[in-house]
Amino acid sequence: MRARRLRPALVLLAATVLGLAGAITVASGAAAAVEDDGAGCPVSVPASWPATAKLPDPFRKIDGTRITAKSDWRCRREEIKKLAERTVYGSKPAKPASVTGTVSTTGITVNVSENGHNASFSAGVELPGGTGPFPAVVVVGGFGADTATIKASGAAVITYDPLVVGKEGTPRTNKQGAFYSIYGSSSSTGLLAAWAWGVSRIIDVVEQSGGQVLKADALGVTGCSRYGKSAFAIGALDQRIALTMPIESGTAGVPILRGIPGESGSQPLSNAYGEQPWFGDAFSAYTGNPAALPVDTHELVAMVAPRGLFVMENPHIDWLGARSGSVAALAGAEVYKALGAGENISYWSDVQDGTHCASRPEWRTPLQQNIQKFLLKTGSAAGTFRISGKKAGNLAEWRDWATPVLTDGPGSTTPTTPTTPPPGGTCTASVSVNQWTGGFVTTVRLTAGAAAITGWTVTAALPAGAAITSAWNAGRSGDTGTVRFTNAGFNGTLSPGQSTEFGYQGTGTGTGTTATCT
Repeated sequence: MRARRLRPALVLLAATVLGLAGAITVASGAAAAVEDDGAGCPVSVPASWPATAKLPDPFRKIDGTRITAKSDWRCRREEIKKLAERTVYGSKPAKPASVTGTVSTTGITVNVSENGHNASFSAGVELPGGTGPFPAVVVVGGFGADTATIKASGAAVITYDPLVVGKEGTPRTNKQGAFYSIYGSSSSTGLLAAWAWGVSRIIDVVEQSGGQVLKADALGVTGCSRYGKSAFAIGALDQRIALTMPIESGTAGVPILRGIPGESGSQPLSNAYGEQPWFGDAFSAYTGNPAALPVDTHELVAMVAPRGLFVMENPHIDWLGARSGSVAALAGAEVYKALGAGENISYWSDVQDGTHCASRPEWRTPLQQNIQKFLLKTGSAAGTFRISGKKAGNLAEWRDWATPVLTDGPGSTTPTTPTTPPPGGTCTASVSVNQWTGGFVTTVRLTAGAAAITGWTVTAALPAGAAITSAWNAGRSGDTGTVRFTNAGFNGTLSPGQSTEFGYQGTGTGTGTTATCT
């Protein structure tokens, strides 16, 4: 009888602890303690879903309702994960029955057993100067990453060869490597999910090692080109990664899949699907019709939230689809902001050198800042957006949903608008600006007063020399000086005290913009 009476209390305690852990994670952007903290959420993937040319609403659940609290994100994220596995990546299995290995100052060994199948692989370790244990960055594929800056910042480098886990150049019916030795050569899981599974097993071994050499709670991942695709998938699919840094990832990486067909010169979806089995086999149904996908990569950006994300893109090579990449980052950043973690995402495509996978001086300082903030936990630099004018996407063209103000739950922050609604019949507007050399993105949040409003106008006074190039969630008249914004059809009606947001991108300096709402 005592055991039966204790069980509900234990369940309640576990839920309370999970909620507290979630609160800490969202508030700080720290890595989660588990690979997938939403694994217990009930998710039923439908047999079909409606097609949409616009980006799917990341806040809308499978049942059609929208999340309203930060605490809802855990299970909404799990829905996105399941949909992405079903259509984009293929299934990434959970931790196998047995994972063992060793961690030394020079390498990591991994041994895996599951259902009578066994596989082993290894990774190299390069330590920085100083005394450990050290945070570490997994460098996928061994090129394109600024390992000198990583080590100079105080983090170790884990050199991971993904091809031993999932080999390229194989037919989809005869996939090879450690992953497929466990799960079968005809597995429908693509290489990106298989490579992510390999890093998750490395993390298992680091956790088991007791932290003598490497810190399991301070791990990042980076890689360039195809290995940038991999780094993005790794960070999205394992919440123990504190900092995700994809470089020039191209199609099957950060750029929105819906945008690729319309972006001149970018690698076609069918070409990427056929070049290597990066995508899961099921993606073949969407190569000619990405609008039929129930997810897109902005939601994979969102899956990384609220953890650190630093996206690096090259606007000089059309094949890489950087315009679609900027849209994915801008849309995914809306989830970061809704979770109170808008300062944890950076995007940088404003670079001079167009050489593929070059070590770029523009990225050196933000790389250091991200390592300090998310791995060393000694920094607090805010994320930044530096979008090249050569490949600047327009989020307004791609979304028909508004970003909600999520209440309560983990990660609540002091609002930028007054906590007491303004008097009835009025509204207020607050402005936040992400500024970079030569350009900016501005977000305007407006809040209704004590009475509902059925339409609004915001007048923004831009600094001299600033010019708006695109806007979303609002209509506008003018591009410079005093610009007038009016509500879109879906966000004009606000209940008392309710808020909505719109945004715009421009050239010049946006800092100092003022806005009034009527």
